[in-house]
Amino acid sequence: MAEPVKEWTADYDIFSREYIKDPFPIWDDIRGKCPVAHTDRWGGSFMPTRYEDLFNIAKDIEHFSSQNVLVADVMPTPEQIEREQNMTEEDQELIQQYNVGAPPITSDPPVHTWARKLLLPPFSVTTVAKYEAETRELCKELIDKFIDKGRADGAVDYAQQIPPRVIASILGINKDDADTFTGWVRGFLELGLTDPELREQSARSIFEFMVGQVQQRKEQPGDDLISYLLAQKVDGEPVPEPHIVGTCFLTLVAGIDTTWSSIGSAIWHLAQHPEHRKQIIEEPGLIDNAVEELLRAYSPVTMARYVASDTEYAGCPIPEGSKVLMNFPAANRDPRVFENPDVVDLHRAKNPHIAFGVGIHRCAGSNLARMEMKVSIQEWLKRIPDYRLEDPDAVTWAGGQVRGPRKMGVVFPS
Repeated sequence: MAEPVKEWTADYDIFSREYIKDPFPIWDDIRGKCPVAHTDRWGGSFMPTRYEDLFNIAKDIEHFSSQNVLVADVMPTPEQIEREQNMTEEDQELIQQYNVGAPPITSDPPVHTWARKLLLPPFSVTTVAKYEAETRELCKELIDKFIDKGRADGAVDYAQQIPPRVIASILGINKDDADTFTGWVRGFLELGLTDPELREQSARSIFEFMVGQVQQRKEQPGDDLISYLLAQKVDGEPVPEPHIVGTCFLTLVAGIDTTWSSIGSAIWHLAQHPEHRKQIIEEPGLIDNAVEELLRAYSPVTMARYVASDTEYAGCPIPEGSKVLMNFPAANRDPRVFENPDVVDLHRAKNPHIAFGVGIHRCAGSNLARMEMKVSIQEWLKRIPDYRLEDPDAVTWAGGQVRGPRKMGVVFPS
């Protein structure tokens, strides 16, 4: 068991139970004492918590690269090392060929520029709107399965079921495979962050699956994101297949855990605030504002940046090779920017939150995430306007890279 944290500014632990369950007072403590906290845990990292600092660092792509966005560096296991040493030349060439990361999120300019541009049309407001009716129907079907029981797990039975199936539709993947690649995503982005063996296995499973999907679309193009990417050109040439596989990898990984965490956090909050449920139900036009405020208050994602060269920020020397945790959730609770930041105000007028990041790496899928949140909240409250947490202390949370409820029993009149 890891040693408990005594001083968060110099020894934070983003995987500690205390941090995952209730990080808000910890962020307040760090923000008030130190512009950039530091830890030697999980491979070592620096962590800014102030809005202005997150904003500035995100825009400094010269010193803070996106080539590695995972928040923890865990040493490979002896088994992994042995496998790599015994790998055939053919396998080494294949891995090298497809070793492009998850563009555009893991890319720096100039590759990032055209890689992000490719994704803007498929995730525009207009294109995303085409999936709204399908998403509503999905939410209704999910609720139908448990509404007569008077209880459900708001995370497992609802929030976690929506994004995988929407993403499957966008990628043109059979929705019956949703549970399978949900397990892969959790293995890579959640459980695998502290388990290198699981992370490698999960990444390989996603990679191999996406290679197969790309080959299928080459033979039988359809109306989906993979077919779209195969049809695009960059500087007159087709988009390289490894790049397409990496982008599909990103779409699957980034489009599932992040959004279901946001939906789950919204359901969790509303379970404890009947006044907010009442506001949304009685003021239908408030939903968009409510989504933005819930995104601000419960931003799920912390990304990382790799320090490309020795630099200094706010008087803190940060050596080359270091990792900086882009704590967007903490920035969204900065009292210098948000009045009463720990109060959820669905009528908040000024809300420049950065839940989707900021700068060139701002989330390209933000329109999709907003749509899924909006629809999932509307359909839930339409059918289950009165509910509460079955046992608040029994709610479990995931954290580190993406924070959100994983088990959340709720009860309601049947």
